[in-house]
Amino acid sequence: MYPGDTEVTDQVGAACPIRDLLDRIGGRWSVRVIEELAGRTRRFTELERAIEGISRRMLARTLRALERDGLLARTVYPTVPATVEYALTPLALGLAALLAALADWARNHRSDVLAARERYDTEHGAPAGASTGAPESR
Repeated sequence: MYPGDTEVTDQVGAACPIRDLLDRIGGRWSVRVIEELAGRTRRFTELERAIEGISRRMLARTLRALERDGLLARTVYPTVPATVEYALTPLALGLAALLAALADWARNHRSDVLAARERYDTEHGAPAGASTGAPESR
């Protein structure tokens, strides 16, 4: 570290290891794939049917990214046509448990968060997109 540098400025860039991983696992589709694979092996079409709104292309990209990060194991069986199964790796199992706890918290506190948003909007004026309950886009 050079004089005048701080740990905060060193961690802000794209090379920040925490941000890199959180961007991957915090993505909408990655969370859903991990959730669907928690405790079971699934085929591509099973995942596609189970994850509402995901396109085939996005599912394929998400699966490749998770496999690259060591969170997903892809097994190809020599059948005609080829059978491909996806499962979480031991590394991802710990993550799946954390995501399940986060999902439980979100389900248990959704009404509290919505009430807080409503109070805030009443006091400060509703921001764009407030009527949907969706967070503002980045």
